[in-house]
Amino acid sequence: MTRSSLSIVAGYALGNLITEGKTKKVYEILQSPDEVLIISKDRITAGDGTKAHVLEGKAAISTQTTSKVFEILNSVGIKTSFIKVVNETAFIARKCEMVPIEWVTRRLATGSFLRRYPGVPEGYKFNPPLQETFFKDDANHDPQWAQEQIISAGFNLNGVTIAKDEVDIMRRCTLLVFEVLEKAWASQDCCLVDMKIEFGIDSKGEILVSDVIDSDSWRLWPSGDKKLMKDKQVYRNLSNVTLSDLDTVKRNFKWVAEQLESLTPPTTGLVVILMGSPSDEEHCRKIEKECHKLNVPSQLRVTSAHKGTEDTLNILAEYEGLGCTTVIHPSAAAIAAAQILALSDHLIWSRLRTLAFNNYVSLKRADKIIRTTPMQ
Repeated sequence: MTRSSLSIVAGYALGNLITEGKTKKVYEILQSPDEVLIISKDRITAGDGTKAHVLEGKAAISTQTTSKVFEILNSVGIKTSFIKVVNETAFIARKCEMVPIEWVTRRLATGSFLRRYPGVPEGYKFNPPLQETFFKDDANHDPQWAQEQIISAGFNLNGVTIAKDEVDIMRRCTLLVFEVLEKAWASQDCCLVDMKIEFGIDSKGEILVSDVIDSDSWRLWPSGDKKLMKDKQVYRNLSNVTLSDLDTVKRNFKWVAEQLESLTPPTTGLVVILMGSPSDEEHCRKIEKECHKLNVPSQLRVTSAHKGTEDTLNILAEYEGLGCTTVIHPSAAAIAAAQILALSDHLIWSRLRTLAFNNYVSLKRADKIIRTTPMQ
């Protein structure tokens, strides 16, 4: 670990340079020991760094892309290390010890998969998405690892040993992240072909989606057409790189960053909670609270179908076309309403998937505690 000269970035005093990769630097923040500053570089690489060029403006584009992707993930309840952007080329994240594994999810067969599995046609669709893991080791070209190898490695990060439960959680979370972003990109008629993510363990022992997610992290084919690809594969495919080529790559990356701004449309649906009398308010407020947890807009109304049928019908007419269902339990009512809205709102769909994932994690952790707690 090397010592940086004391410098201030966006009001943050930087401490040690924790690590420097091919496209970013990670610094300690003196006034916030549980946080780090991640600064992107104007650099693009391929082939484990054997191919590299300066790409002016890439740092800003990468930071914009990463921050928007993590904001989407955070907004639907997925736990990430991302905190906030501080300037064009830097953002703040929770300080983590990184799991040295790349978690890859594939919807379509292309790239290295075809080289490893000859005979599979390009574009072969994986249902469910295919998941692969690779040990981060540039010198050996990031070899593919099986789940058993990850577990057997016994990585211990911030006091957490990466065992089967942790691997199961990360594998399930990887799929969740892919499907959330796949759904988001589909709203812009763009196919998320494959992507990679990484995880870190923070000082509290939380497993967080970490590092960066930008145009180096995925393959994107607008309208599902490989010829229209907007990702780093364009750079990988170049045998002789010209300034014009680099400008094309930069324009593609910028297009991705701009498109991301359209992936979080405002929610237009509304859940109307009708109560027969003010005495039902306590119960209906519980439904309202459950809707709020899913970021589903709701509105309470008081009307009696028995005592004031005409008024009730008039109220229903105000919301005609919103869809209708009847459920009594507060959380079930909120989920039922959210499922209706999720048919046309990918963010609400994502929150429901995250809710299911969080339930899975809770059960996993409870099971681990039961298994490892000695009988009194």
